Amino acid sequence: MKSSNKRFAQKVIAVVIIVTMLYGAGVTPIAMLFVSGVIFVVFMVSRRAQSREVEKIFDFYLAADSILRDENRRWYGFEVAEVIKEGEDCLESLPDPPPLQLFALGALYSLLGNHSATEAYLAPVVDDEYSDERYQQSPSPQLRRYVTLLRRIEAEPSMAPQTLGAVRSLERMRRSIAATLLTDSRRALKIESGSVRQGQELPNGVDEAAVSINTPRPSIQELLNDIYHDEEEGPAN
Repeated sequence: MKSSNKRFAQKVIAVVIIVTMLYGAGVTPIAMLFVSGVIFVVFMVSRRAQSREVEKIFDFYLAADSILRDENRRWYGFEVAEVIKEGEDCLESLPDPPPLQLFALGALYSLLGNHSATEAYLAPVVDDEYSDERYQQSPSPQLRRYVTLLRRIEAEPSMAPQTLGAVRSLERMRRSIAATLLTDSRRALKIESGSVRQGQELPNGVDEAAVSINTPRPSIQELLNDIYHDEEEGPAN
């Protein structure tokens, strides 16, 4: 039995037990019917609200992908900020957010030049190997609903083709530029704090060319352009 069906069966059993207890206590059939109806309505409303919370994550993916990959538009800062707020609002109902959601938030903050927020969201995705999906073996009910909907979308592409395209696009970005964005943000934070200066000894493992103050770093849009340009060209003959 699937976990979702199992949980539904458990709730049905709970309702039956409650009704039985009311009957044993001498409650009239009309009162029991009323109580059962109230419980059913509360259950359906709660279930719909939970499903909508998961759907909001995929709405966020659509908006984030539209901003990150469309280099032909000049997005206003408040537009990006509003999409970020949508993504962060989803975090309040998800104790174990998927890495893709954290990456999308980090990439959007990088677009705005907020390096501290970029590092905060990308560090777990890049530095912590145990944040990878394969290590998440004790999911919250919210994450389980998220994964269930994701697998449905993957199994039935016609169900939500744009959403599936956004998920795959963000996954490509995550693999290609997450580490670079994190490195650039940390470099910028060091420069802002004055801890990295020309001629100063660099931290272990940091390439000198990567942190040179005189060498401009590519923007996130330039990085994304390179990704999609390479994909369009394909392998050389």
